[in-house]
Amino acid sequence: MPLFFFPMTTPPFVKNHLPPIVLGPSLFTGYLLTLAPGLTWAHDGMDGGDLITAAATGGVPHPTGYPTYLLLAAFFQKLPVGSLAFRTNLMSAFVTVLAAVLIYKIVADSILPSKPELNLCAAMIAGYAFGLAPLIWSQAVITEVYALQMFLTVLVLYLYTGTAPLSNRSQIYLDKWRGIVLGITMGNHITTILLLPVAFTLGSIRPRLIHDGTSQAERIAIGRLKFDTASLFRQFLFCGLGLSLYLILPLRALAHPPVNWGNAVTLRRFWWLVSGQLYVGNLFPARIEIGEILLGVQAWASLLLQQWGLIGLILACIGLIYFFSPSRLSLFTIWQLIVSSGFAIFYRSFDSYVYLLPACISISIWIGVGFGQVIASKYFVQHRLGWAISIILLIYFLGLAACHWPQVDASKDIRAEIIGVQILESAPAHAIIFVQGDEAVFATWYFHYALKQRSDLIVIATDLLHFDWYQKNLRTTYPSLVISSPFPWVETIIIANPTHAVCYARYSEQTYIECLEPLLPLLE
Repeated sequence: MPLFFFPMTTPPFVKNHLPPIVLGPSLFTGYLLTLAPGLTWAHDGMDGGDLITAAATGGVPHPTGYPTYLLLAAFFQKLPVGSLAFRTNLMSAFVTVLAAVLIYKIVADSILPSKPELNLCAAMIAGYAFGLAPLIWSQAVITEVYALQMFLTVLVLYLYTGTAPLSNRSQIYLDKWRGIVLGITMGNHITTILLLPVAFTLGSIRPRLIHDGTSQAERIAIGRLKFDTASLFRQFLFCGLGLSLYLILPLRALAHPPVNWGNAVTLRRFWWLVSGQLYVGNLFPARIEIGEILLGVQAWASLLLQQWGLIGLILACIGLIYFFSPSRLSLFTIWQLIVSSGFAIFYRSFDSYVYLLPACISISIWIGVGFGQVIASKYFVQHRLGWAISIILLIYFLGLAACHWPQVDASKDIRAEIIGVQILESAPAHAIIFVQGDEAVFATWYFHYALKQRSDLIVIATDLLHFDWYQKNLRTTYPSLVISSPFPWVETIIIANPTHAVCYARYSEQTYIECLEPLLPLLE
């Protein structure tokens, strides 16, 4: 709601706090209406079954382990509402709303100090530009690590872009929190490492003070900066403290949970897990084709245009031009867009587009700043058109959201639920099920391990059989299972366990399940 509708006598507290109170619940309502009701594969979210199951069973999901996500997901899974998967989906919606409100706060604090009402209007536009962008929205309605990563990234941005001079004591306190939040963010997704150069640099630059007997505000030498090595050391030290969350991964592995990627109980296995060695080939392919890069750039431009349309990108360009005066916020957001875009373009993965989410954060802020510059111009102020253009732009974004609704709506996606139940129900008693493909494997894990259905079955992910840690995990989870060494192929496992029926399951556009009788009858 544009603030120009408020009378001049409206208390400042209401003017300042009503916009985020409107922004948060309105976005949350939209997310709830499109939230996946349970386990889902919508928006390439097939990793959800792995993440939910690991959080519920005290396990360790696929690399890089995501300890921050595990801890918060385990908390949400205790809520007395809906299914286990629904509660974890709900977490994504909640943290995305927090990110939108924090973007509102960043924009409200960064522009137009002499026009507070215009400032709040621009901040509201930035919040909606972020929260209604289809890429953001798609991650708010499923279980994945990216919604939490968005919130944590915005929180890092907020902590690192303040401009007010601080006392030494306050600065030390801020440095500690900056470092801790950086470490916690890296504990959710390792790509946070791309933000470290700009964060540590901007967080360690201080205005130089001139001791001439005047007040502290007057003693700040404009344009004179110094690099505070003590501040850098504090941030680095407390970032390490935040990173200590990764230590929960070997502790969980020691408990031998059913989902235990890497079995990170040794330094070598721990490094394999947290450094994402499984996916290094996606980032550093043997050959880099110029044609592929150009296609990636084209896809990048098309995706960003889809988020906000031409009007939104024009406003973002206006905001970026305004931001060319050096400031912490401008430098941080520009760096964030460059590194996240580069990573998304060069990373070889079918879902690499999700790495553009930090770029969406930057552009949403620029949209708010650009819009603030437009409505603060002399023409709009003289003709009192700020409120009208605010309403028009808000309607524009709501119209885009209505067009994107079918695209982001996951409320009817129950494919994963159907497939998971179908695989387990199709298997005869005490069967060994060889499951192939992430979709089928993670859905089966969710129902078998997290929801504890069909405990008589033995579920084996055939794609993981070549890992020694997975072989050990199977022996611990199913003590009666005989696994031959050193080559436990499907055939050798079947021969070594002749009294078990065998089923094969996979999903490729449709479910394929085949079950065979045991080689030997089960002896009574």
